Amino acid sequence: MIEVTPKAVSKIRQAFEKQGVQGGLRLGVLGGGCSGLSYQFKFDTKPRPTDKVFDYDGVQVFVDPKSFIFLDGMTLDYQESIMQSGFEFHNPNAKKACGCGTSFTA
Repeated sequence: MIEVTPKAVSKIRQAFEKQGVQGGLRLGVLGGGCSGLSYQFKFDTKPRPTDKVFDYDGVQVFVDPKSFIFLDGMTLDYQESIMQSGFEFHNPNAKKACGCGTSFTA
């Protein structure tokens, strides 16, 4: 299971509206980044046949089976502070993460 906090859902919904995008958010994992694996985070018009599809208050999240292995149990949150704001990945499968928080080692 992947959890998306209400604050993150709200920000995703705002981004969809601002960009005029229909569909869902694709979460995935790609090889690369400073720690070996990096998070993929993009709009997608529809899920692929093998995707796991999650619905959070009307916001759909699509995850392919290979990425789900690395993302199962993860929480996607959104944080705002005086210094910075953005999405945060709290992933129990990450043994080590880079300083920017977008790359990890499983």
